[in-house]
Amino acid sequence: MSTTRVAGIDCGTNSIRLLVADCDPATGEFVELDRRMTIVRLGQGVDKTGRLAPEALERTFAACREYAAVVKELGAERIRFVATSASRDAENRDDFVRGVLDILGVEPEVITGDQEAEFSFTGATKELTGRTDMERPFLVVDIGGGSTEFVVGSEHVRAARSVDVGCVRMTERHLVVDGTVTDPPTEEQIAAIRSDIEAALDLAAETVPLTEARTLVGLAGSVTTVAAIALGLTEYDSAAIHHSRIPYAKVREISERMLTATHAERAAIPVMHPGRVDVIGAGALVLLAIMERIGAEEVVVSEHDILDGIAIKTAEDVEADKQRN
Repeated sequence: MSTTRVAGIDCGTNSIRLLVADCDPATGEFVELDRRMTIVRLGQGVDKTGRLAPEALERTFAACREYAAVVKELGAERIRFVATSASRDAENRDDFVRGVLDILGVEPEVITGDQEAEFSFTGATKELTGRTDMERPFLVVDIGGGSTEFVVGSEHVRAARSVDVGCVRMTERHLVVDGTVTDPPTEEQIAAIRSDIEAALDLAAETVPLTEARTLVGLAGSVTTVAAIALGLTEYDSAAIHHSRIPYAKVREISERMLTATHAERAAIPVMHPGRVDVIGAGALVLLAIMERIGAEEVVVSEHDILDGIAIKTAEDVEADKQRN
């Protein structure tokens, strides 16, 4: 295959991730050279203050400096830095843009929710083209820290919507009391989260035909963590998680367990990333509510998501520029 070496960076509300890959723009196939993730909690306090906290910015810039060294070492032809929910919402997002530009030499694209959905759909479904064991259309659901994207399509996106429910936003809005996460949440707090999720699903359904989907594809850390727990893994194994199928009953069981466990009990789960300990309960509940709304018997879990979509689209852009020149 004819490949282009590209670097994609996805900076969300909770984490920042890097993918450097040799990508074939024609097929979307790629050879992964480096993939890494850092929990930076860029969205810390944004829902409440409307601003990116100085310490959150510094955590993010530290990760950017690490990623810049990796990209330089591997010699990517082009870098694309995509920023999502937290930086869309913040009054001081110019501070964020300047910092990234200084470190990486590229300006972050603060994309819309619809653009985010397009990237996620491309990353999650490009490799499913031709599969006969998955009915279409797909509903791709990307449960992030600040927002959740819903995309319905078969080969291409038919409808998409981003709504402001995510594991960090729901945790900060409903589970933090006097600066501390309730451990474990009360029934009233859980009900408040559920109410917000249901309202968000109503909004999504205005644009996206959720119930027409035949295969639910779940993306991002909340979903992959639920899958890792469901599979009984003793350590995180991306290959085992990718395209695993987790039944509804298992998702409900894990959601209830995460919402009734203490911080220490969640932290003791072998596959639990330290940065997800306090937010996994809300994230699992978002997934559960989606499955209940559409009547899904299972969720197909994908490790390929917006980050892979960014890399594929970047390679396509490089190839298009070469054709023009």
